[in-house]
Order: sequence, then structure tokens, then C-alpha cells
Amino acid sequence: MTATVSATDRPADGHDAHDGHDDGAGVRRVSVARAYRFELVKLVSQWRIRLLVLACWIAPALFVAAVSQQSTLPSDTLFGRWMHATGWAGSLVVLGFSGTWALPLLTSLVAGDVFASEDRLGTWRHLLVAVRSPGRIFAAKALASLTVILLLVAGLAASGVVGGLLSVGNHPLVGLDGHLLAPSDAARDVLLAWACVVAPTLALAAIGLLGSIALGRSPMGLLLPALVALAMQLAQMLPLPVALRLALPGYAFLSWNGLFTSPGQLEPLLIGIAVSVVWAVVATGLACLLFLRRDFTDLTSDGSGRRAVTAGLLPLTGLLAATFAVIAVATPSTGSGIDQDKIQRSVATAFAHLYRVQAGDLNRPDVTEEHLRVTAACNRGGGQVAAEGPGNDWRCVVTWHLPDVTAAGTAVYQLDVTADGRFVADGDGPKEVNGYFLVRTPVGDAPNPLWQFEGNVELLHSSKG
Repeated sequence: MTATVSATDRPADGHDAHDGHDDGAGVRRVSVARAYRFELVKLVSQWRIRLLVLACWIAPALFVAAVSQQSTLPSDTLFGRWMHATGWAGSLVVLGFSGTWALPLLTSLVAGDVFASEDRLGTWRHLLVAVRSPGRIFAAKALASLTVILLLVAGLAASGVVGGLLSVGNHPLVGLDGHLLAPSDAARDVLLAWACVVAPTLALAAIGLLGSIALGRSPMGLLLPALVALAMQLAQMLPLPVALRLALPGYAFLSWNGLFTSPGQLEPLLIGIAVSVVWAVVATGLACLLFLRRDFTDLTSDGSGRRAVTAGLLPLTGLLAATFAVIAVATPSTGSGIDQDKIQRSVATAFAHLYRVQAGDLNRPDVTEEHLRVTAACNRGGGQVAAEGPGNDWRCVVTWHLPDVTAAGTAVYQLDVTADGRFVADGDGPKEVNGYFLVRTPVGDAPNPLWQFEGNVELLHSSKG
């Protein structure tokens, strides 16, 4: 039941709201714009929010600058092995960490508490007297939390970029398939990658709004976005069908790496963004409907588990099932999406690109990928296991040819392929090709680029290659 307020009531601050609309009884409602400004001031006046903003705008720069000067880099993190080479890699390391941990926690602390705080303080009656419209209250609070979240995301992106460029410099970036991106191209793709994670962040924020309304002052409402994000991360580590993996709104936190291949692996990224937007719209609509139907005259009503299930969990579970069905029909990929042909193409492509990088570092004559004619023969478990799916038992033999050289060169790699399509290739000989040794680069000594390298397998079926 929507609360009603008598026409003789006045806003809590003692002033009439002359910039709103007439409610039919001679009293003007506060406009959404004014309510939004009020809610935004309430949010940014909290010491917790101020600390979060300060941390997001400073901490990534300090982290990137500190790690870039260390002798040991976070090579197990995407693009971490290139933090000595270019400042753009540091921002991508921050992006990977943010998608996994920072952004879910930030949405929990902002969107997950924006409605529940009124329950804890018991201030709904005063707010309704001032604004005179639950719909306007919802819009103002949702927009205020969205503004703060976007400010936090912008801080993380800007701070990581600035810290990397100041500490390392504006140098080319090695993509996920080994090709070199010019500084201008790296800047474009890094900014696009940060823009792409806004969609899943909004999906988590909408889930936070829903939890904040449905669960009231319960701590579960505050933790809901973080718990949902953790569940999605665990799901991405499992050998799920590709269609189900794409149907999860958090997939865009991973699929931005498709921007750093040539040609770009854009289809999974676009699907991930679209799914995230749908989840954001549906979860926000559920939250709004639940808020408008709340009985504000019952001062003891602060959410219930049954309401959270019926108005939140069940509809979102249905949305997941519907999204999975649509993607499964539109992109018939019900398996893991990782097979022998894709692995072989990805390894051969990355090796060809990095061979040219190594040749340049060693002052050898340049040779094109077409002349190298790189191929890879890969299997799992020495041929005793079906050559598909994730695992750390992949082995590839890479073969290439040099102009005017009769004998072909070969190199062996051990691969660890994860369920999301990312792999790390570890050189296993010959030592002079893919062993560990230092090469001189324009920014200083660095490990042999063919020693270890990362790659990405496009999970959806593709005609490329």
C-alpha cells in the first residue's frame, strides 16, 4: 500500500518545495532533480563514501607505480607480465582486480545500503513528508547511488592510467594474441575496456537496490551484490556450457579481454554487455515495484526473506533461464567452447606475433607472419585425453619456417587453459627459442617474450582463422 500524506504536512526542513509539481491539493511535490541533489549530498556527506572516493582516485595509481618498480611482477594476472614494458598494462591489472573484487564491494557499500539506511535510522516518514512521492524517492536514490558508483569507476580507471603512465611511460602494449598495439591504440582499447565494465557494474548495483529494499536493515541486503558477484565468479571457473556462461551478467567483467586481440573477439563482449543491461533494467524495475508497494505506515516493516525470494530471487532466476535459452538458440554453443582447433590457432597466432617481437629485441631481420607460416599441433594428456575443454595438461608443438632456410623450427609449450578461455603457454624448449633469458628492450631488460605468454580462445564458434 502506498503511503499517503495529508495536504497540511510540510517538508521536514520547514520549507515548501516551489520547484515541484502540484499534487492536486495545493501543495507542490519536490521535483526529482531536487530530491536527487538532496540524496546525492546525503551520500557524499558520509565519511565512508568519502573514503571510498578518495581510495579509488589514489590507491590504484600508488599500486601500479609501486608494482611497476618491483623486480617480480604479478605474472599470474592478465597483462601483469607487461607492467615493466608499458604504463597501459597497469591499468588493465587494476581493471582485472576491480571486476573480481573492488566493483562488487563498492556496489554493495553504495547501492546495497541506500534504502536500508533509512530503515536503520527510521527516517522514512520524514522523507515522505518532504518529497510526497515514493516514486520520486526511488528515482532520486537510484540516480544518486548511480552517480557515486560511476564516480568510483572513473576514479579507478583514471588513477590506474595515470599511475602507469607516470611510472613506466606511454609505450606499445602487447595484446593477448601477441600483436603490438601502438600507444594510441592501447589508450583507446584500455578506455573501451573500462567503459565495458560499467554495464555489469550497473547490473550489480540494481541487484543491490533490490536487496536493500527487499531485506531492509538486514546485513544480507548490504552484502547481496558482493555475494552474487562471488557466485558468478565461481560459476565462471566451472566447465559450464558457453551459453550459460554468457547468460551470467558478470561475464562482461571477463570478456573485455577480447578487445586486445586482432581481429577483436567482440561477439562475446557485446553479448555480455547486453545481458548485463537487461539484468540492470529488470532488477531496477523489480526494486521500484517492490518499493512502491511497500506499506510505509507499518514502522516495523523492514523487509522479509519471503519477499526477497518472491520479488527478487525467483524473477531473476527466471531471467537467467530465459537469457540462457535465447543465447543457446542464437549462438549454438552448448559445450565448453574450447577445442583442439581453437587452441592450435590461438597458440600459432600468438607465437607468430611474439616471434617478431623477439626478433626486434635481438636485432634480427624482421619477417612477416605470412613468411613464418606458423602452425601448432596440440593435444591433452599425451593424446590419452579428448582434446577439448579446460585443463593444465595441454601440450603444443609449434612449427615455423624462415625465408631461405630449409629446415623448419620447432618449439614445445605446456599450456594451462582455464574455463573462460584464457591460457598461459610455458616454454619447454629449445632453450635458445623459448627458454628464460633476458633481452634488451627500449624500456630496459625484459624476459624473452617467447618464454611465457598469455592467450585467449574465443569460446563462441567463429569463422575467423
